[in-house]
Amino acid sequence: MDTRGGPGRNGVNSNPDRPIPKANTGSAFLNALANLSTDLVHLERRFDPFLRPAFDAVLRDPVASLVTGLINWRRPHDGLKIGDEKIEPNEEAYLDSIIDSFEKQMRLLWKPGLFERGGNTKTHGIVRGEFIVHDNLPPEFRHGIYKEPRLFRAWVRFSGPGPYITPDIDDVGFMSISIKLMGVPGPKFLEDEKFTLDMFGVSTPTFVTPNTEANAQLQLESFKNTQIYYFVNLHRPHVLDLIMQSLWIKTQSSPFEAPYFSCVPYLLGEGQAMQYSVWPRTTRRTPIPRLPLRPPDDYLRNAMVAALDREDVELDFRVQRQTDPHLMPIENNAVLWPEKISPRVSVATLRIPRQKFDSPAQLAFARQLSYNPWHTIAEHRPLGNQSRARRRMYETLSRLRHTMNGVPLYEPTGDEVFE
Repeated sequence: MDTRGGPGRNGVNSNPDRPIPKANTGSAFLNALANLSTDLVHLERRFDPFLRPAFDAVLRDPVASLVTGLINWRRPHDGLKIGDEKIEPNEEAYLDSIIDSFEKQMRLLWKPGLFERGGNTKTHGIVRGEFIVHDNLPPEFRHGIYKEPRLFRAWVRFSGPGPYITPDIDDVGFMSISIKLMGVPGPKFLEDEKFTLDMFGVSTPTFVTPNTEANAQLQLESFKNTQIYYFVNLHRPHVLDLIMQSLWIKTQSSPFEAPYFSCVPYLLGEGQAMQYSVWPRTTRRTPIPRLPLRPPDDYLRNAMVAALDREDVELDFRVQRQTDPHLMPIENNAVLWPEKISPRVSVATLRIPRQKFDSPAQLAFARQLSYNPWHTIAEHRPLGNQSRARRRMYETLSRLRHTMNGVPLYEPTGDEVFE
């Protein structure tokens, strides 16, 4: 296979870090406020590691419970049962708007040959992994890939938030994980890959938007580089969602040292729904160089390199079953599913063996892959309006990216070798 790409920073095949574009609302006053909010976040990130551990230990969970209660108090009961979905009016129109915003922004940010993803944009690293399903799981969990103990090979991509590629200290303090299992038997929903199953997580336990209507609003603001006005405005504010996101976004120490959450639900066999999460097994925290001054631009990748030079990395994969259709909604992804009524249960280990992964060829390989939650089997069908939207959105934007880069869609086997 051809793993070559255009040269970027330090010989790495990626676009170079650059500052976040300035706000472009058409109003000098609104632009100044939005740019000031970005500058304040960047300043806070340099001091966050000195304050955040105490805040998380004492206040994060109580505040999260309070905010979740307020969100639920405002939500109507939709009368759905476990695993039920409800298609809302105008879903396709909202999806059209989301795709249009992403396409415009991608074409504005990236040049042909070096097109990046519209979200989860900056690749910290793509590594070989093993997804090891545990033995003796309770019967209610033994569906699909969890039916029996076995090992799947995987390509695991760790990334930053997007839609920009910035120095790590200048992002919003958010990371994501994309897991592509290989050798998964059974029919898939999408035709482009026959033997893979994709899973996703982000470092906040609730999604940034509750539904596709809100996501369409967010992407319109993102195109103007004014995401803050999605959360704070006089017409359709999302202040509670902003608080929930802020409880978990922070100055990250390493992609291997944060939990990741699916945020959206999936089937766990017929008649059951789940969310899943990925948890570090280490309590070690990699020191961030030079704080409160400026760390290296790619210090998160450097932390991954150091960890895998030293030892294998193991992450715990957990599943949380839906047991209350209102408190654990399918169609609203801004609600934190409570562990008190449904604990997260360990079902597998994601093992990342010691390896070298930061060659230009291997990092360029990340651009060839296409991750989509609908690369999956019927037992784990994605649920909810934002999952329904992801099917066409991810497929459309992936084809745009591959076309602009002149790279065909590629289904990995796990046998790839890089220079």
